[in-house]
Amino acid sequence: TAEDNTYLNKEQLEFSIAYLNEHHKTDVLLPFVKAFSDLGTTAIKKNAWIGGSYQIIDASITDITQDELCLDASIKQGEKIKTESVKVHLDSDPVAGMKRTYPTLPPCNPMHLNHASKQPIDNFVRRMNRLCNIVKAYSATGKMIQLGVQMGGKGVGKLNDDMYLNQVPHNRFVRKYFYDMASDAALDATILCSKKQFTNRMKMTVMFPEMNPSMDSYRIGTLLELARSIAIKLAEQNLRVRVCVQGSMGVGIFTGVPKQLNGVHTLLQRMDWESEPGEENDGMVGDYVRFGFVGKEHVINAQKSEKEGEPDVEQDDVFLLICPQNMIGLESSIIGSLSEMVDAAGDRPVILLNPDLVDKVSAQGQQSIRGRQARIDFASSFETMYQFQNIYYSGTSYFPILGSVVKLGPLEPWVAH
Repeated sequence: TAEDNTYLNKEQLEFSIAYLNEHHKTDVLLPFVKAFSDLGTTAIKKNAWIGGSYQIIDASITDITQDELCLDASIKQGEKIKTESVKVHLDSDPVAGMKRTYPTLPPCNPMHLNHASKQPIDNFVRRMNRLCNIVKAYSATGKMIQLGVQMGGKGVGKLNDDMYLNQVPHNRFVRKYFYDMASDAALDATILCSKKQFTNRMKMTVMFPEMNPSMDSYRIGTLLELARSIAIKLAEQNLRVRVCVQGSMGVGIFTGVPKQLNGVHTLLQRMDWESEPGEENDGMVGDYVRFGFVGKEHVINAQKSEKEGEPDVEQDDVFLLICPQNMIGLESSIIGSLSEMVDAAGDRPVILLNPDLVDKVSAQGQQSIRGRQARIDFASSFETMYQFQNIYYSGTSYFPILGSVVKLGPLEPWVAH
């Protein structure tokens, strides 16, 4: 019971049992019994001789502990119906004979669960959603999240519902909402990286309408404000942040920068960082926030001053790279200079903001053939620590907005709204 295992409280336990028994017998509980208990294996063996001779016709939850669902399953064998008690572990894998029908998924990392939320109801919802995904009860996963929210949980992937993203330009509170979420995720990932609990190669995709360069609603100021918010959030924790934009790429007269990044480096330095004397971020720019380009030569390491009286050079702690991307038609890829920069940074966090590292069409096929697998492997080495991306009917139609795919933190799950 809840008092014995200190998992769900009495109200959460009673409501969860009643809700699952009333609304999710056929799509969740019955598949759970078949996929994760020995009754499923027994049914396969007995039905191999005479199909339908052994049927699991009903299942209901009697208790929920920290590790298991306790269920009563009704079994019809011939004309007889009997009830058996079974237990399904919340981190179960499908039993023998069911693995082909229900391919398993990795169990939820306990450290990830505890980091995302310390509330047991959220822990229960996350583990239940894994089991639901294994038995292909996809429509039930959103209802499990709603169950957690209703029972006082933090809410897995919960978003505000008053953003009205079809209204462009967006309201200021909408922009600030995304800035705060992304900044918190960046700081969280940086802290986890320092504890060796998350990779130092990170990426975040923030693609609400004003941040999507393929839409006419794209606003460069929103991108710059987001970068500023992330940099200030990290600098407030005494971390020195290098904000970088890729420089000109190409050879000879065939050089240039992506249209999306044209003038960004200059605008970054000219925008208001409130870093002047007497302002809120007095002295932050130049000391804790610095600017640079993508390349190993812009990675600054700690150095002792050779001249007496001059301050030592402090190293960069975090690198924030704005929209690194390849360009159509150029025979050079951003991957080369980017990989050199990542190597020079060592184990320090490198955050890619809205990267586009796929190969593009080029005249001599350099971005299509030579070294392609190495570039793909390098791009894949960056792990998503935050994502918000709208869902549309197709890649060329941006209205109406059907929903979104989100990952609200480095150890948060992926959620489709």
